[in-house]
Amino acid sequence: MYATKHISSVQNSLVKRILLLKDKSRERKKTGLFILEGKRELGLAVKAGYAIETLCYCEDLLNVDQLENLIPLEATVNRIGLSLDVYKKVAYRDTTEGVIAIVKAKSHELSDLKLEKEKPFIIVAEAPEKPGNIGALLRTADAANLDAVLIANPKTDLYNPNIIRSSVGCVFSRRVAMGSTAEIIAYLKENKATIYCAALSASENYTKVDYTKTTAIVVGTEATGLSEEWLANADKNIIIPMEGEIDSMNVSVSAAILIFEGKRQRNEK
Repeated sequence: MYATKHISSVQNSLVKRILLLKDKSRERKKTGLFILEGKRELGLAVKAGYAIETLCYCEDLLNVDQLENLIPLEATVNRIGLSLDVYKKVAYRDTTEGVIAIVKAKSHELSDLKLEKEKPFIIVAEAPEKPGNIGALLRTADAANLDAVLIANPKTDLYNPNIIRSSVGCVFSRRVAMGSTAEIIAYLKENKATIYCAALSASENYTKVDYTKTTAIVVGTEATGLSEEWLANADKNIIIPMEGEIDSMNVSVSAAILIFEGKRQRNEK
């Protein structure tokens, strides 16, 4: 397999297109495309059925035939070789693996999400803003093999390069859907999910509730917590007892603790 084109100028139109997709959420939404960097991330995207439009690789860092051995790609994918200077211009990471792809986004409409297991286990995050927290949450969801990740009132688009990087590609390995808080509450009730909201008040110790049925754990931001709409619709509020001076933890850490308690109960049943 050979590259169909080689680029050595940073003024090339494709280079400008990559930079625009990398930096501008509006451009990603308008075109339905995003930028993906890294071998593992590319492999997970291909495995999950994402369509690769263009594959760019640095000819000084990676032989495209070696990449093909690692990640088989459709014959219709454009292969483009980049000089080292051009690759450094478009690469997002300080340390990199020599591959960048333009990829077609998938739909993440809540209406498209079909829960296939008999008693699915779901994590819901309301209004997460920091891409790093979203990425960490997706990594935890992958590690626990959760059935879905729902994001209520999203503040950033799912294909933000920071989310892809911090999730180490787990954004592709999990089923993710987005919607308003009201839409997600209605969806969970329609699917007869028990809703456990992480909250500081009127809460029960997180180890004392039952996660073995269809379950949704809902977490909010560290700064503001969950909205009243969630708390009013919770089957129960749950809390992680804190023994130090502060009363909250990073949202991705809290979610991990709650998720793996649920996994422990499910594995024991």
